[in-house]
Amino acid sequence: MRILGWILLPTAIVLAVSWVTTRAVLLDRLDDRIDQELAGEVSELRLLADRGIDPSTGAAFADPSALLRQYLARSIPDANETMFAVVDGQVEARTADTPPVRLDALPDLVSTTTDLTRVTYGDLTTTAGDVRYVAVPVTVEGSASQGALVVGIFRDLESTDIDESLATWLLLSLAALAMATVIGWFAAGRVLAPIQQMAATARQISAEQLGRRIPLTGRGDELDELATSFNGMLDRLDTSFAAQRAFVDDAGHELRTPLTIIRGNLELMESRPDEQAQGIAIALDEVDRMSRIVSDLQTLTKATQPGFVRREPVDCEELVDDVVVRAHSLGERRWVADAQAFGTVPADRQRLTQALMQLVENAVKHTAVGDEIAIGSEALADEVRFRVRDSGPGVPAADQERIFDRFATSGEGAGLGLSIVSAIAEGHGGSVRYEDTPGGGATFILTVPRSVDA
Repeated sequence: MRILGWILLPTAIVLAVSWVTTRAVLLDRLDDRIDQELAGEVSELRLLADRGIDPSTGAAFADPSALLRQYLARSIPDANETMFAVVDGQVEARTADTPPVRLDALPDLVSTTTDLTRVTYGDLTTTAGDVRYVAVPVTVEGSASQGALVVGIFRDLESTDIDESLATWLLLSLAALAMATVIGWFAAGRVLAPIQQMAATARQISAEQLGRRIPLTGRGDELDELATSFNGMLDRLDTSFAAQRAFVDDAGHELRTPLTIIRGNLELMESRPDEQAQGIAIALDEVDRMSRIVSDLQTLTKATQPGFVRREPVDCEELVDDVVVRAHSLGERRWVADAQAFGTVPADRQRLTQALMQLVENAVKHTAVGDEIAIGSEALADEVRFRVRDSGPGVPAADQERIFDRFATSGEGAGLGLSIVSAIAEGHGGSVRYEDTPGGGATFILTVPRSVDA
């Protein structure tokens, strides 16, 4: 309605202004034409007077009455025009037409011709509407009489054709406006249909109904672009909600196990007091495991928030040396420092240390005393790669695609550890991937771009 209103309102205003302007122009032209016709009658009377000869007698006009009677006899008034002659204040003669109003019967008009000395134009109002007239003084040399010719044209009657034409034009304009309203209504509805459908779809969408999509019109216009963007947003929401539901389900499953173990041990301690110490130890161990799960969940939640990664220049060699030193406390392994990258990389030192220590801890879990674990780095033109490799059993081929998922379990890793490594890598604009170590074992490569915008 608003779109249609903004289209029709200016159109209606333009039509109204055009109608008023056109009528004013036509009436001005009508007034000019009436004045020209009246001036023409004055010129014809002067021409007859200048000749000075009465055609009916061949002699000169004896008085104004003879001149005026001769002129009226020769004149044929146009439609809505009338003429009469006044001599010495009395109506002498008039044309044979039958005007809507007898102007010669109007005393005020007749009185204006008395002692008339010059051609006078004027307007008067009658029961037939406005009348435009001209009064012409007439004198004849040698005669004491004073005469006048009065020619009147009924202006309102002359404008009847204009009013009828304008009324027809107005009706046609209103009909065209009505037709434009109907066409505009359907056109606006057709154009806005995708938006209305988009709004209806948005109202129907909830966390349980994210599969609905807005169909494209196929025209490739702005509405298609809007629908495509909206559908893309729904795809992202659908994926996000699905991941959230899976995450909640997995978290609930992981937390349910330690809770069940704790409950079982508490119930066992009630019936077997002699095993109380063992039950408490087991319960405390499960509480520690739950605390670690909650801490890991908090880390993954922060990974989606701004400020998770705070970049600063990090010396690659110093970072790897620090991780190697820390790693010695995790187990008796043969720790090896692989090739090292020199220079700095814009990164969060604490987060990178956390990720590399998680990979080291994961390697310790799947190796035995004396097995080799190597930590190293490699500098490329646009990125730095950090490696942690071990000589353990490696990751089965069937599990390699999902080991970085939350709560994924495999021969190489379990729980949230590798998910945290992946979140830290993505927070830096990089990635983490798994490769089999030549000769057996697992190699994890964490990539950090040198460009902050990467």
